[in-house]
Amino acid sequence: MDSFAVSVVNGFNIEELPFRRVLLVAVSFTIFQTVMPVLGWLAGGPIEIYIRNIDHWIAFIILSYLGLRMVYSSVRNSEISTFKKLKFSSILTQSFATSIDALAVGLSLAVLEVRIFWPIVVIGLTTFIFSIAGIYIGKYSGKKLQRSSEIIGGVILILIGIRILIEHLFIHN
Repeated sequence: MDSFAVSVVNGFNIEELPFRRVLLVAVSFTIFQTVMPVLGWLAGGPIEIYIRNIDHWIAFIILSYLGLRMVYSSVRNSEISTFKKLKFSSILTQSFATSIDALAVGLSLAVLEVRIFWPIVVIGLTTFIFSIAGIYIGKYSGKKLQRSSEIIGGVILILIGIRILIEHLFIHN
């Protein structure tokens, strides 16, 4: 769902969105969302406690930083900002930030001795489909919101980071 929400934000703000760029975002999110649990699963249980203690902070910091940059850029510039082009480095950063908690999921699956194949297939297909849908939903909504879409998108990224942080600090503990 985090990948979906970030995809909606991307759709809000990206001026030109050829289908190959949509696929790049979806594939990047899918790769990270499937590889991170596999890495966690392969690492096994001993490091689970360490990852679980910091994954939410990493996601919170990265998503908040990206969100604050978007808001600042939109407020600072009188015209629509530089976030109108989605750079490959931004796609990778977003992919990492939204998947860091998946590493802990993989560790948990290892501790529970769950086979990783089917969870990864479900995670991958869901991420891919939701990422594409999110971009197009954001694109449609962004046209209606115009200039304020970048501020809304930045706030959404910050809120996702806060949600991840609160969820891990207060709900999982």
